[in-house]
Amino acid sequence: MKKTNFFKSLRFRILIILIILGIVPSIIVTGMVIANYADKAVAAKMENLQRECGILCNLIITENYLNDSSSQAVNAKLELLCNTYGARVILVNRDFRVVKDTYNADTGKSLISPIVIRCFQGETENTYVREGDRVEMAVPVRSPQVQQLQGVMLVAVSFDEVGGIVDELEQSGILIIGIIVALSILLAYILSTVLVKPFARVTKSIEDLTDGYQNEEISVPDYTETELITDAFNKMLARMKILDESRQEFVSNVSHELKTPLTSMKVLADSLVGQEGVPEKLYQEFMQDITAEIDRENKIITDLLSLVKMDKKVADVNIQHMDINQLLEDVLKRLRPIADKRNIDLILDCFRPVEADVDELKFTLAISNLVENGIKYNVDDGWVRVSLDADHKYFYVTVADSGMGIPEDSIERIFERFYRVDKSHSREIGGTGLGLSITRSAIAMHHGAIKVYSKEGEGTTFSVRIPLSYIP
Repeated sequence: MKKTNFFKSLRFRILIILIILGIVPSIIVTGMVIANYADKAVAAKMENLQRECGILCNLIITENYLNDSSSQAVNAKLELLCNTYGARVILVNRDFRVVKDTYNADTGKSLISPIVIRCFQGETENTYVREGDRVEMAVPVRSPQVQQLQGVMLVAVSFDEVGGIVDELEQSGILIIGIIVALSILLAYILSTVLVKPFARVTKSIEDLTDGYQNEEISVPDYTETELITDAFNKMLARMKILDESRQEFVSNVSHELKTPLTSMKVLADSLVGQEGVPEKLYQEFMQDITAEIDRENKIITDLLSLVKMDKKVADVNIQHMDINQLLEDVLKRLRPIADKRNIDLILDCFRPVEADVDELKFTLAISNLVENGIKYNVDDGWVRVSLDADHKYFYVTVADSGMGIPEDSIERIFERFYRVDKSHSREIGGTGLGLSITRSAIAMHHGAIKVYSKEGEGTTFSVRIPLSYIP
């Protein structure tokens, strides 16, 4: 079995996809859980803190603490708040003077900060700074009887414990992700092996078939994809068998067609050699027969060479821009003497002037074969009609005759090499059985198409379509 690059294989790609599908959601979920915990922990602590601060502000107004900071009730409450939340509380009056600082650092000083000013202007702000793990919150101190604020309580709370828990969660998350990565790789490896197995069976079946270990069609119906692949391969295999049979039949036909004239010539020559004093008249008759068989052999070889040339690369096509009307007139003019022998009328209908890119020799050969067949397989006093028309993209040549027609079961095979509808009658008419095959190859080299419509006893019509402009 041929060695393959694992990193380019389907198994490797499936492995990577499965690993990504296992790891990425784990990272996202872990990050969301940690962030959600931090947000909820801060929100819960802030909610409790705001409630405590609201109670404390009411007590400050009741005790007139902004004018007399000696109230033991307020000081005890401030101390409890600071101890509970690890907070620093700064109480500022309307003159921006610090009435109380639980850290005893700024008491009696003036404090003009943006957060305090915004609070006096009616805004309440709290900000969580992740780097410092702390919250600063400004709480308005107001009396129910007075509309104007009496002061502002600035609270700074440390969230070190939240940050510590978040760090622990992150470490646990990394460990969990590591475990998930290991399990994902293991599971992905197992799944990729299972998923790719049917494709390996397809490859093995094809190799066994090409090595000659089995002659039947392959079947791996595990997946829709493998079923489609095997169906396509079986169709290709059937086509190859048909082509191989066609090739064998072609070789057999070529051998037979080439051998037949040689056999006839040998029989005639042996007859002359085996007789003494052969009359001149008989001698001339035998020589004429030998000459006819030589001409037939030459015709077969010439048609075979034409067919080989048709099978060569398109680069051998000599394309020129030509008058198609004139080419058809020349074809009919050249074949009219053959038609006149049986009083067959050759008719050319040109519906419009047509100029196109064609190989003059190959195009003329194709149309000549169709018209000549129309003459050969026709009835006496019959007709062959050639029509020419075109549109913006293609030109169309139709060759119709009043001949004997083609049986329905033979229509699909008439373009095969050496195929004859009625071999005994065809032998009387002459020809090699290669004309229509040459015609189809010549039209295909122009990127055209040919179709045939026929009914036995009612004549035959060949329809040819060729592009006006040849594109290599």
